[in-house]
Amino acid sequence: MAFKGWPAEAIEFYEGLEADNSKAYWQANKAVYEQSVYAPMAALLDELTAEFGEAKIFRPFRDVRFSRDKSPYKTAMGASLGGGYIQISARGLGVGSGMYMMASDQLERYRAAVADDASGAVLEDLITELAKRDIEVTGYGVLKTAPKGYPKNHARIELLRNKGLVAWQEWPPSRWLGTAKAKMRVRDFLLSCQPMNQWLERHVGPTTLQGGHRG
Repeated sequence: MAFKGWPAEAIEFYEGLEADNSKAYWQANKAVYEQSVYAPMAALLDELTAEFGEAKIFRPFRDVRFSRDKSPYKTAMGASLGGGYIQISARGLGVGSGMYMMASDQLERYRAAVADDASGAVLEDLITELAKRDIEVTGYGVLKTAPKGYPKNHARIELLRNKGLVAWQEWPPSRWLGTAKAKMRVRDFLLSCQPMNQWLERHVGPTTLQGGHRG
């Protein structure tokens, strides 16, 4: 099956799920989910895997064991693709890339590279270039003040306060979402983020801690 975009029914499915997050709604609309949400995502990933790497569609069920919110279903479909993330929801299409949650050793290397005048300036330039493409780069778990060992007035203090670094772009529902143009937007985003990801790979890399992970 060739990727032809997500039909309007995909957006309508999630609008309905947000209004009625119940097993009854899910069962009544399961066929819509499979045909209009899941199948297009699977087709998109199948076409992009060779270029960007391994892909996976995440489960639609929420883990409610430790949450006060007992709603059983996620109100968005998420999938990983190489170092990227793709999401379809009532808000439209969203794509992300980067290191969402760094392990402690990764964070140490990240901060050292940001603080360095040479490598830190390169990262600033990469983020500026992404902004020109309407791609926002944000931090995860941002500290309220400077991390220990770094001055509060450092030239790149905003970057130093991050515990992760993520590029994100989102588009509201529109006609193009139901066409192959959706694939081009995902692909263009992932290609645009490659320089930033290469910086992260070069200066941060994977965690070496047992049980650690790169988010």
